[in-house]
Amino acid sequence: MRILVLGAGAIGGYFGGRLAEAGADVTFLVRPQRQRRLAEHGLVVKSSAGDIARKVETVLAGGIKAPYDAVLLTCKAYDLDAALDAIAPAVGSKSVVIPMLNGLLHLDTLTRRFGRERVMGGGCYIGAMLSPEGHVIQMGDLHVLTFGELDGTHSARAQAIAAEFQKGKFNTFLSERIVPEMWEKFVMLTTLAAVTTLTHSNLGQILAAPEGERTILAILAECEAVAKASGYPVSAESAARTRGLLTDRGSRFTASTQTDMDAGGATEGDHIVGDMVRRGEANGVPTPLLRVALCNLQVYELKRAKRG
Repeated sequence: MRILVLGAGAIGGYFGGRLAEAGADVTFLVRPQRQRRLAEHGLVVKSSAGDIARKVETVLAGGIKAPYDAVLLTCKAYDLDAALDAIAPAVGSKSVVIPMLNGLLHLDTLTRRFGRERVMGGGCYIGAMLSPEGHVIQMGDLHVLTFGELDGTHSARAQAIAAEFQKGKFNTFLSERIVPEMWEKFVMLTTLAAVTTLTHSNLGQILAAPEGERTILAILAECEAVAKASGYPVSAESAARTRGLLTDRGSRFTASTQTDMDAGGATEGDHIVGDMVRRGEANGVPTPLLRVALCNLQVYELKRAKRG
């Protein structure tokens, strides 16, 4: 099975690196600067599950000559359009694209571009970052990749991909309810992104404020109401897990949207918070707190655009 991983950053570098370590046929689609670094130093992963330092196969956009069996899409939402152009030559009639992006909006974009039959749902759970040296650093022990057919079937191709992924030194789950699971993560992540970007703080700092927990749970309730109105009510188990995560006193957990914002970079604010607001509006669900968070993100992006 030939696997193309778009990007060799924190997510793509980790999961793709684990697959390469296990002997899978993996190629990384990267930019020229990243290709030069990988050619010189190899892919380096620092992890409690074992470090990796190895040469890997890479290709630049425009250099793909034949389709791949599976394409693991690990870009940020704001790079999605360029990413789809880059992977298009890799997507043949029997290929499948498995996105690891946050949120849900990208599923519509992918199915419009490549057809629903060439797209699966997916997600990952890992704490990872790219160091200034270009090393992938795993934080903590969590490294889960989950994916599945959009209709919930255990197709032959899904089982074949799962068998290939299970060779890697991470936890792989082939899900029969990938879209509901993506919604559950969407609810959690939107709440986290909204409250942390409004306050420029992590969860522990927010929860230390007298109104912190009340505000978090009020935003969460808006997100859960949107999910329910959209036909994907959050399960009791997921709701309890999300509440536990978001009300963990002393937690340093935050959203990448907040860290990107504080660093002055592009954010996935519209892809996450904006999409939830629009889905609420389409289903008649009021989302006043989410709208405040979205306004805050929109003002930030306008200021960033003026700075050039």
